[in-house]
Amino acid sequence: MPELPADDRTLSPYTGWTREHLARHADVLLRAVRPYARAGHALIDLPGPASAAGRRSDGLEGYARTFLLAAFRLAGEDGDDPLGLADWYARGLAAGTDPSHPGHWPLLTEVPQARVEAASVALGLHLTRPWIWDRLDEEVRERTVAWLGGSIGLTYYRTNWIWFQNITEAFLASVGGPSSEDDLQRNLATHEEFWIADGWYGDGGRTALDHYNGWALHLYPLWWCAMAPGHPEAAALRDTWRGRLRRHLEDLVHLVSADGAPLHQGRSLTYRFAAAAPFWTGALFDATPLEPGLTRRAACGIVRHFADHGAPDADGLLTLGWHRALPSIRQGYSGPGSPYWASKGMAGLLLPAAHPVWTEPERPLPVERADTSVTIGPAGWLVRGTRDDGVVRVYNHGTDHTPAGAARCDDAVYSAVGYSGATAPGTRRAAHTDPLESAVCLLDASGRASHRRSFRALSLTGDTAVSAGRAHWVRMADGQELHEEPVEVEPGPELCLASVARGPWEVRLARVVPGTGAVAGHRVRFGGWPLAGERPPRELVSRPSAAGEVRAAAVRTDGAVSVLRSLRALDRAGVTAFTGDNPLGEHSAVPWLATERPLRPGEVAAALVGLGGAGGSVGAEEAPPVSLDVEGARVVVHWPDGGTDAVTLDTGTG
Repeated sequence: MPELPADDRTLSPYTGWTREHLARHADVLLRAVRPYARAGHALIDLPGPASAAGRRSDGLEGYARTFLLAAFRLAGEDGDDPLGLADWYARGLAAGTDPSHPGHWPLLTEVPQARVEAASVALGLHLTRPWIWDRLDEEVRERTVAWLGGSIGLTYYRTNWIWFQNITEAFLASVGGPSSEDDLQRNLATHEEFWIADGWYGDGGRTALDHYNGWALHLYPLWWCAMAPGHPEAAALRDTWRGRLRRHLEDLVHLVSADGAPLHQGRSLTYRFAAAAPFWTGALFDATPLEPGLTRRAACGIVRHFADHGAPDADGLLTLGWHRALPSIRQGYSGPGSPYWASKGMAGLLLPAAHPVWTEPERPLPVERADTSVTIGPAGWLVRGTRDDGVVRVYNHGTDHTPAGAARCDDAVYSAVGYSGATAPGTRRAAHTDPLESAVCLLDASGRASHRRSFRALSLTGDTAVSAGRAHWVRMADGQELHEEPVEVEPGPELCLASVARGPWEVRLARVVPGTGAVAGHRVRFGGWPLAGERPPRELVSRPSAAGEVRAAAVRTDGAVSVLRSLRALDRAGVTAFTGDNPLGEHSAVPWLATERPLRPGEVAAALVGLGGAGGSVGAEEAPPVSLDVEGARVVVHWPDGGTDAVTLDTGTG
């Protein structure tokens, strides 16, 4: 990375980064956007496709999200301001809130996206009050209060958006502006409805779990307490929310891979190292169970992971993408300024240099100490990490971001069986409409793949997870959003899936439940982990052995492996390659297994599925000799070390 100091491997043996590295990294990002400012700094128009909200909203987004980073930088240095951040952003505030200025910001009552950005402006002004707000002309203050005051009485989306209203109105109240207790109480009640258990919230629904838990539903509540300390409920809520964040971080630290990659799952992935935000928030509000050196290891590891993989790019810009620029990762609300919500992952700059997070040596992540095995009940996730390659894998049997019982098109970042920081599904539309990556599908007579949404968790115990849902085929209109009702739905039978996890391996099981609409059998297909790199992965496909076993694998040039070996019923194998759509590399490949004939209702199909990073124990040619005992819906898995796991693939509806 340009402009950064040499690594400090004494204080930070894992990442090499210190507070100075994070601060200089912020400066790189802040300098790089300045050439794109216009209209008196009110709008930062970054290169890239416009969002659904339009270019003016996108320009506000560029201002607001980089202002949040500037606020962390300025407040963290107690006003020391060598980049002139206070004056630069104050000029933009004056222009943006002036209705007569050519660069004036859209009103909160007119453009919903402006409500999101208003919260960043409000939080930034709260953090920098002595250096920006207190020095503004009275006219600019009045205009700012009027613009932010558009939030009063509005009903925000019943998602993490409720916190944009709370933060905005908390700042207004702190400077003598208007606020609404009705708005606040409605939003606090909604937030509590989102609460599930064990540190996890559902962002608008119980199956809507992803990184928003940390960078929105845990971050903003504690900031609200800091912004509204005189509110009669603030103290009690602060204690409750601190306890919930502590519990959340117990899980979250297990989702960071040894190379710093966060879990690639859920929406708005272009926010990248915003995934570091909950670790900093825990330290800022004394709401973490993690040692200070572990907080820095996790959070700086995430930020550096992207810095080492092309984000920011050579020009210092955060583009739409993950590692590299990949505009197809965007969603309808994503604009060129959207990636700068990664600023949340820099909140550690608010911790002073003398804080233990910066002075104590880094501590290793859980996956760097030993193989890890964690069960996250609210999400329906089995989490398995392996020390030899540092890879963390999640087997998903509870999260699909869909209302219960709704037959929808799959969403590859929610509906798959497996997620990790080392893999990512493709962004092409067919990755959703024709599920393959880490998917289990029924294939109709024409080869069309069924969809999994919405499925439900049946059990999550020890090393096993079971889920089920009604397989269905959908037809989506061109350009239709994946979360919308399909144009046409063809229902199918109940499909019961199970994962039995051991180290880097998963025994994946599927069974069509008899008596649930399974009139004619369907073929079944298991898709493996997608493997991506800058060069095409090597493809390996075996012919059926004497025992009928087949195998498919993709091998990256660094030795990383994605492999499937048939255990039962699966007798076809292949690898499907893609170009230009994977967030982790230009070329990707997905190994798969399928049945040659239709799977009979009640019959069990099974495969051994492996994902191994470079230097790990997973090989393309070898796999542990796993065996199965199958009796109806009950399956017992026998591992080579003598251990056994049993699951039942039945919904009780057959």
